[in-house]
Amino acid sequence: MRNYNQAPLPFQGQKRRFVKAFKQALNDFKSDAIYVDLFGGSGLLSHTVKCLYPDARVIWNDYDDYIRRLQAIPDTNLLLAKLRHRTASLPRKLRIPEAIRKDLLDVIKAHEEKYGYLDYITLSASILFSAKYASNYEQLSKETFYNRVKLSDYDATDYLKGVERVQVDYKALYESTKSSNVVYLVDPPYLSTDVSTYGSKDYWKLRDYLDVLNVLDGSKYFYFTSNKSQIVELCDWIETRTYVGNPFAGSTMTTTSNRLNYNAGYEDIMIYK
Repeated sequence: MRNYNQAPLPFQGQKRRFVKAFKQALNDFKSDAIYVDLFGGSGLLSHTVKCLYPDARVIWNDYDDYIRRLQAIPDTNLLLAKLRHRTASLPRKLRIPEAIRKDLLDVIKAHEEKYGYLDYITLSASILFSAKYASNYEQLSKETFYNRVKLSDYDATDYLKGVERVQVDYKALYESTKSSNVVYLVDPPYLSTDVSTYGSKDYWKLRDYLDVLNVLDGSKYFYFTSNKSQIVELCDWIETRTYVGNPFAGSTMTTTSNRLNYNAGYEDIMIYK
């Protein structure tokens, strides 16, 4: 089985920076456990578990319908080949002239009309400024284009081979899988972040975020957050000021730094128990 260190298609919040630490931490968990990826996202956590523990049962909750994007890779590669041809003479990573931008928009519109679906998230990574995403043609047509077109085809061969896919509310999946042999992979959208690229138009607010902590009570888990959410400090405060227990008590924490620009950044956090 091919081992991926990052998701084969762009995905906001994928845990590629945690793959090494995640693999190391998995050594403390059973190779024949059931691993339930409650917020499956790009499937990178599920893929990593299945590579390390081929005999484990791994359930990936594809709530964001990432599978549709994976299945569209051949069509996406055809579109990117056309864009690559039209931008070949342009300098990389710089703004695309307006005349060529309009031509690219015509190509993109024709592609969507022909195939009935277009992976705008993957497309955005090739023609929009870094970390900017459009989810439909109307949004894309208002953006400035940059020549970041991927120079090779996307490939997801065997990416989720052997992984079970479901698409349900995470609470229902949790209730249906509770067992002493289950390890939960809990990577919800970060607090107060825009989740439009996750297939949702809503923001995750504090109540939503705190509700997720219910699945940690008495469970084996990996939980992902960032220091921007301050959820760890909040649970600390709750434990010391109330009679409510701290779901992170006795857990192990690993962090990784992310730079937004030269003078700003934040830390991603992985907590497991």
